[in-house]
Amino acid sequence: MTESPDHLPEYLARLADENTARFITDGLLSGKDNVPSIALNQAAEPLAESPRTRLRAVRDLIDDAMYTYRDERPTQADAWLAPRLHATLRLTRAEASDSALWNYLALGVAPDFVVWRHLSESKGTVNAKYFKGPYHKQAFARLWWSAELFRNGSDYEPVVIACGNQDMLNTVLRLDVIDHRPTAQALVRLLQREILRTGRDANALGKAVNTAAATLMYDVIAPDSERDAGAVRRWIDEGEEGLILHHRLLPVGPAEEHAPEESVERLTDHFAELFADAPVRGKEENTEGAEED
Repeated sequence: MTESPDHLPEYLARLADENTARFITDGLLSGKDNVPSIALNQAAEPLAESPRTRLRAVRDLIDDAMYTYRDERPTQADAWLAPRLHATLRLTRAEASDSALWNYLALGVAPDFVVWRHLSESKGTVNAKYFKGPYHKQAFARLWWSAELFRNGSDYEPVVIACGNQDMLNTVLRLDVIDHRPTAQALVRLLQREILRTGRDANALGKAVNTAAATLMYDVIAPDSERDAGAVRRWIDEGEEGLILHHRLLPVGPAEEHAPEESVERLTDHFAELFADAPVRGKEENTEGAEED
């Protein structure tokens, strides 16, 4: 099985999209080969050296996730890892939109995690998009953005709930409407109340919510409070102080206000009505939707 890189520099780096293809080999995708880490780091562009870009903090977190869930299905690691990765990698949204950072994390820092987490039992291979792919597919970008979009201010508990349902990651995460905080929190609330029970439920509702958004402006009927850019900036700056994240405890995010409760409840009721009429494949079955390869 693919192993942890034998060469890890002190700081994180960027691996441009055009430099990734030669490292994503058939041997890597089948979990048989390792990434040539020295060659990869020669092709990478180091980030500015600061406590916020130290590589070891990320690698230790990933090692802890793999150890904690070593006897479980790897999918169960998502809900644990997403908020902790977000709190460890204190990024601006602009920084998190840089695919080169995620390429490096997947290939230069933790290719063994990508294989462990995403190797398809039926196909015996990993979809290459988990190494280099869009934000809602790439192994680490999907977790970071899930935490960013599903957190409720400083509270990561909604992230844990959302990431416990694979279709919230595979389908709902890619929808534009999920950037509206009351929408994201309403979907989580339906999971909490067990109105949504399966991956198929989440998939069907996500499509219905996105379709309805074409004619119904959620930000008008359920307005969000103004986002606090200063709180986010202060939280990111704390990362420059070299803070140590205790993995066992659920971390605390930026000190922003929660999404307005009235807006969340209004959309929760509305989405419950949408779901009642949504076509769900195998709706009478109580089986969990399978993750996409």
